[in-house]
Amino acid sequence: MTNKGQGFGFGLGGKMKELTEAFKKAQQIQEGAKQLQEELEQMEIEGEAGGGLVKVVMSGNQEPRRVEISPEAVSEGAEMLSDMVTAAMQDAYAKSTATMRERMETLTGGLNLPGM
Repeated sequence: MTNKGQGFGFGLGGKMKELTEAFKKAQQIQEGAKQLQEELEQMEIEGEAGGGLVKVVMSGNQEPRRVEISPEAVSEGAEMLSDMVTAAMQDAYAKSTATMRERMETLTGGLNLPGM
């Protein structure tokens, strides 16, 4: 007696192919994620406040790189300067997070992955 048309694994031939393709896609995503991590580390994302009087630069991974404070910002006084630095940090963080999310969506091709 032959099992015509059932394929390997009691008719699971098609499912095995789907599973193999899913594993390939997962491997591609993993490799892409590693490359993305490296790219994010190299990026410089700038946030600013006070019309550019204060600038904060972070990596794509939200690692602080530097703060640039203009002489005009210093003349505004300590409290105002503190507010501008905080606002610039928040701006850089928001831009960095949006960039990371955008790149992950591109990488996963719109897959619905938990936690993303």
